[in-house]
Amino acid sequence: MQVNPGIFKAYDIRGIYPTELNEAVAYLIGRAFVTFLEADTVIVGRDMRTSGPALFEAVTRGITDQGADVINIGMVSTDQYYYACAKFGKPGMMVTASHNPKQYNGFKMVRRMPYLLSGDQGIQDLRRLVEREDFPAPPRKGTIREVDLLDEFVQSLLGLIDVNAIKPLKVIADTGNGMVGPALARLYSRLPVQLTPMYFEPDGTLPNHGLDPLQPENRAELQARVPQEGADVGFAFDGDGDRFFVIDDRGQFVPGDFMTALLAQYILRKHPGEKIVYDVRASWAVPDLVRAAGGTPLVERVGHAFIKTRMANENVVFAGEVSGHYYFRAFNFADSGMIPSLLVLELLSTSGRKLSELLAPLENKYFVSGEINSTVADAQAKLRELEQRYHDGRIEKIDGLSVSYDDWHFNVRASNTEPLLRLNLESIRSREHMEQKRDEVLAVIRG
Repeated sequence: MQVNPGIFKAYDIRGIYPTELNEAVAYLIGRAFVTFLEADTVIVGRDMRTSGPALFEAVTRGITDQGADVINIGMVSTDQYYYACAKFGKPGMMVTASHNPKQYNGFKMVRRMPYLLSGDQGIQDLRRLVEREDFPAPPRKGTIREVDLLDEFVQSLLGLIDVNAIKPLKVIADTGNGMVGPALARLYSRLPVQLTPMYFEPDGTLPNHGLDPLQPENRAELQARVPQEGADVGFAFDGDGDRFFVIDDRGQFVPGDFMTALLAQYILRKHPGEKIVYDVRASWAVPDLVRAAGGTPLVERVGHAFIKTRMANENVVFAGEVSGHYYFRAFNFADSGMIPSLLVLELLSTSGRKLSELLAPLENKYFVSGEINSTVADAQAKLRELEQRYHDGRIEKIDGLSVSYDDWHFNVRASNTEPLLRLNLESIRSREHMEQKRDEVLAVIRG
């Protein structure tokens, strides 16, 4: 079948419905998934997108026509889906396009927890099978059964924290009409917190704002409401619930690397001497706080396929990415938005301090640029130019180009999906020094 090869991405399948990804393609992807993995059973869930029911029906028809059974877990967040895949020990397909705009849909595919299919680990194999439409004759027609795991999932999350330590904090949570609202309401009803819900109703028409809280316009209302309403903290979740973002008591957005550093420090109190994984974009706050807390910091490439594999291979207790993904050994090395929200509540309760007070030492020492994107004609040529220009620094090529000096460092990496270079830069001298170096590096990138 003629299919747009661009929908087969680095970490998932994703495209605009129905022009790039439709029922016919979804049906073949279902058959290809069973064929490639020789699966006998597949866990299938979906998010709230309006194209979800049609694509769910098509992909499950493909799975059952190819002879595998389907366990239908219904409309769930991605971390609920990961929980189901781990519980049953089976591969899975989640019908979701994560935080993409509402016209998109796609599939996140688990081989076997915690390993997902990725570009060089199965996704291109699926593309070739779909294009050839060459499937072996199935032994039988598969069946579909429905399973509701919400209560069990909530119970398992509560088991990861000390519920008795949580104080009656005031929390505003914005789930943006995505998939987290129903589970979060159930979860927080078991805690002594005062929860103010924002847009908890899953609604694929997205009547309020977009699904990516990294975009400032999607979190502006939450940032305004936290200080206005005297809340202790604000939480935001992306559309499918595998990413988590924090607004502090001042209404300020907390960078993902600062959150990783604080959570790592807290987790190391419970698990002394353990390893923590962080990504190449992160502030030096992460390795510094991990070492100070007696842990071992490990730097890794950006992307859940790399992080989960590293964690599983080295039995790592916790990992965090700048982009708001947080991964836990206690959760099958998978990422979850709800688990870090619980840990932030526990951290605030046990420290007795405001989040802004916990952040102050980081804000006064680590001056970060945030991620800055530049459109370039030839990403690799620009990386070579940067390497020549900064050849006197310590150079690493774990993911893109990382250059370190004694008091500042930067990482530049090419986007997996667009003609972009992404810059993250930090100074530990001053904000002015960070801005000067940021502008200097950007002049090379954009020159």
